[in-house]
Amino acid sequence: MEASKFDIADYLDSNEMIAEYLNTVLEEGDNSDVIAAIGHIAKAIGMTKIAEETGLSRPSLYKALSDGAKPQFETIMKVLKAIGGQIKINPIGGVA
Repeated sequence: MEASKFDIADYLDSNEMIAEYLNTVLEEGDNSDVIAAIGHIAKAIGMTKIAEETGLSRPSLYKALSDGAKPQFETIMKVLKAIGGQIKINPIGGVA
């Protein structure tokens, strides 16, 4: 029996699941993990749809969201908006 490869994108089937996944990665992961997570979410939604909404080509998106990529902040913001996300800052203390 051949086991299929696990793909998190297969489980990102609701806005709630997507938000929970991305928030967990933001809390526990590093920059590379966050970029990869955004890529997984974009794949789950559909790269063609994300490309249309961001104005970026599919190859550019795959490259920007691939392992080890260092996309521009503008690209990340466009993709976050396209996947229905936003950045929100919550105070964590220690300042002032």
